Amino acid sequence: MRPPIVVASYEDAEYLQEKSTVWRKKMVGHIHSIESCGTVDGPGLRFVVFVKGCPMRCQYCHNPDTWEMSGGTDMTVEEIMDQFNHKKDFYKKGGITVTGGEPLVQIDFVTELFRAAKAQGVHTCLDTSGITFKRDNPAVMEKFDRLMEVTDLVMLDIKHIDPEEHIKLTKQKNDEILAFARYIDEKGVEIWIRHVVVEGITLKEEYLKRLGQFMATLHHVKALDVLPYHNMGEVKYENLGIDYPLKGMKSLDKSKAVWARGIILQAYREERDKMANRHPGEKKS
Repeated sequence: MRPPIVVASYEDAEYLQEKSTVWRKKMVGHIHSIESCGTVDGPGLRFVVFVKGCPMRCQYCHNPDTWEMSGGTDMTVEEIMDQFNHKKDFYKKGGITVTGGEPLVQIDFVTELFRAAKAQGVHTCLDTSGITFKRDNPAVMEKFDRLMEVTDLVMLDIKHIDPEEHIKLTKQKNDEILAFARYIDEKGVEIWIRHVVVEGITLKEEYLKRLGQFMATLHHVKALDVLPYHNMGEVKYENLGIDYPLKGMKSLDKSKAVWARGIILQAYREERDKMANRHPGEKKS
């Protein structure tokens, strides 16, 4: 007979109904899928864990099947590490990435998984929007502090730099997301910024420049990925019986993403130069 289930809850995530649990003192996560050969989810070859649950409703989301906690598979940290270790030689220059969905919905589980990975010297990467960050909640901040202790890299997906446009795009505010970026920067954790450019939504020079200016205030940004919008997720919406918000929009040409990246980096460099002139003794990072 199973012992009582103890909920490892994320108290401030009101949207989370089914939560990560501890059973027989083993942390359990609700998993959508696992990819054993990820090449775009951090440095090197990655073992990528897709978790369930996300409060964001991004108009261009290509994984709507990860929004809800229903479905998926319950897996312990030990089970996931066993799968990783079967092919660990492939990941010597890579590591483990947790994505989703939104990994921070299951922050306790991700923390324990990363702790187990670091015990084996494995590089850990968190692919997140930062949406559950709450700087004024001590209990939440304690959880984030524990997670950052075992996180080597955060791939931070900044959906939109403009507060009002961010709400239109994702149904969520971006103030805590930007605060999360500053928080991980203060922690000294390496940051890769990801940004999807969508015609008429994020592909505007004003917004791109503002994103670059914001990035310039961070000291641990190691990479910038600017991704062109694609409509490959439209079929998933049809299969799930969900209306696709960007129905009919064509995938963005890659050249426009290259242009957008150039605008962001130019604004980044210009802002860093201004900052250096205001503080001439400060070393550039």
